[in-house]
Amino acid sequence: MNFLPEILENYIEEHTKSEPEVLKKLNRETHAHVLMPQMLSGHLQGRFLKMLTCMIQPKQVLEIGTFTGYSALCIAEGLPEGGMLHTIDINEELSGIVKKYLTESGADKKVKTYTGNALQIIPELDYTFDMVFIDADKKNYVKYYELVFEKVRKGGFIIADNVLWSGKVVENKVKIDEDTKSIMAYNDKIMSDPRVENVLVPIRDGLMIARKLV
Repeated sequence: MNFLPEILENYIEEHTKSEPEVLKKLNRETHAHVLMPQMLSGHLQGRFLKMLTCMIQPKQVLEIGTFTGYSALCIAEGLPEGGMLHTIDINEELSGIVKKYLTESGADKKVKTYTGNALQIIPELDYTFDMVFIDADKKNYVKYYELVFEKVRKGGFIIADNVLWSGKVVENKVKIDEDTKSIMAYNDKIMSDPRVENVLVPIRDGLMIARKLV
């Protein structure tokens, strides 16, 4: 997931505001006890998500893919007074660690968690979202985008993680795996959708930021 030389990565992290202590603890616990800890957003991307949230000042945010809650805590940090984050994850086994750190950080009052299939939960959410963060199973990225689009206000943002997919999006297309195909299909869909303007930001594994125009 690191596309810059390590010396530059280190410099960037050294010149980015450090993680709050609660996030450092969550980071360590995720790497020590959870499978595939690389799914966690991490220091740089986490600070970037907080900064985006501070800039957008969303009242309602939807996150698809909670994992252990690192990105949720970062987004919650940036929420304005009265803002709320709704975060969905299918893995019930991780709900304990998520709730533990939401409570420890004090973010539990502005984060509502949902456990189950996001494809079924999203249609039941009766909110207009200012910001959506997609970071779940790659095969359903396009479906998530289509499900949330009408729930996002004009001028709102849809942000998707892992859109560079460790560089696989530009590798040999002969033996391409299904997840890579799904990510490429998502990127192409955003590029061809006249209802949004977009920028692909090469932070960590890539963030596609789309702003709704209609």
